Amino acid sequence: MSGGAARRYLAAALGRCRARGLPLWEPLWQPPPARVPRALSGGSVAALSLLPRRHLSSRNRLEGKVLETVGVFEAPKQHGKYETGQLFLHSVFGYRGIVLFPWQARLYDRDVASPVTEKSENAAGHGSKEVKGKTHTYYQVLIDARDCPHISQRSQTEAVTFLANHDDSRALYAIPDYVSHEDILPYSSTDQVPIQHELFERFLMYDQTKVPPFVARDTLCAWQEKNHPWLELSDVHRETTENIRVTVIPFYMGMREAQNSHVYWWRYCIRLENLDSEVVQLRERHWRIFSLSGTLETVRGRGVVGREPVLSKEQPAFQYSSHVSLQASSGHMWGTFRFERPDGSHFDVRIPPFSLESNKDEKTPPSGLHW
Repeated sequence: MSGGAARRYLAAALGRCRARGLPLWEPLWQPPPARVPRALSGGSVAALSLLPRRHLSSRNRLEGKVLETVGVFEAPKQHGKYETGQLFLHSVFGYRGIVLFPWQARLYDRDVASPVTEKSENAAGHGSKEVKGKTHTYYQVLIDARDCPHISQRSQTEAVTFLANHDDSRALYAIPDYVSHEDILPYSSTDQVPIQHELFERFLMYDQTKVPPFVARDTLCAWQEKNHPWLELSDVHRETTENIRVTVIPFYMGMREAQNSHVYWWRYCIRLENLDSEVVQLRERHWRIFSLSGTLETVRGRGVVGREPVLSKEQPAFQYSSHVSLQASSGHMWGTFRFERPDGSHFDVRIPPFSLESNKDEKTPPSGLHW
C-alpha cells in the first residue's frame, strides 16, 4: 500500500491518534500488507506514502532500526495561516518540513467559474477561457534532508533558484521549497532540532516559551528582506483535463548578458496529479513559448526531465521543475502533456497558460548568500 491508499490508511490512524492525543508515528495499529508510514531511527524518514514495508522481527531487525516517535499531530488550519517555525508533513509527498514564512500568491484556477473574470494572456488564443485570480497562501519551507532520497522519484527537492550578478562566476543559487496551505499536515515536537537541514540552525532557534517553539533568527529576517524580489511567489496557475490536474508556478531568476544581448531566465515548477483511479503514464510534452520579441517557439519531447512518470491511485502525483530563457523581458508559455492509458489509447492534458515576467523594475539579483 502506498500513495493514496497509504494516505487513506494513515488518515484513519491519525483520526484515532488525534482523538486520543497520542504521538505521531507510534505503532498504534497493525501495519498494512505492503507499505506503511513510519519513521525509523538512523536516518530513515516520514515519507509516509513512499517507504517500503520493513519487517522488524526479533530475528531480523534490518540493521537494528526501530520505530521512533516524531511528534504529535495538530488540527490543520481551515482559516488563517501557519507561523514561522511550524512543523509539518507534506500531505502529498509525505516529507517532514518546517515553515520559514508565508507568501500571498494569486491562484488562477481554470476549473473554477467566476462571474467576474479576467482574460488570461497568451499569444495564440490557447485556452481563451477567462480566469479570475484569488489570493492563496503558500509557504517557504525547509525539507528534512533525511526524507529527500525517499521522495526523489516523485518530487524534486533541490528547491528554486535564481541567477547571480553577471560578473559572478557562480551562476545559480538554491533557495528553499514552496508548499501550498492545503499540503500542510501540522505537528509539534519536543525535539529542539527536529529537522535536519543545513540552514535550520542558521535560520531558526528553539524558544520553549513560544508557540510554535521555533522562532526566526535575525539571519532569516535579513535574508528574506534582502532577497524578497527573487523569493516572492506571485502567480500560480491550475487546470484539470480528464481528471489530470496540472499546477504551474513560474519564478523569475534573473538576467544575463550574452553576446551584447540580454537573456532573461525563469524557472517553472509543475505538479501533475491524477484525481481518478485509472492508471495513466505521461509520454510526451508539447510546449509553445512566446517571447515579447515576437518569436514563437515549439518544443516537443518524450516525458519530462528524462522521466515518463506513472500516475496511479497509489502514487497519484509527480512534481518537477525546469528552466526557460528568452531574449525579451517577458513572454508566455502554454502547451499539453500526452498521457497513455492501460489500453494503449492516448489523451492530451492542457498546461494552463502562464506569463513570464522579469521584475525588471527591481534591482539586480544578489551576487550570493552571505551569513
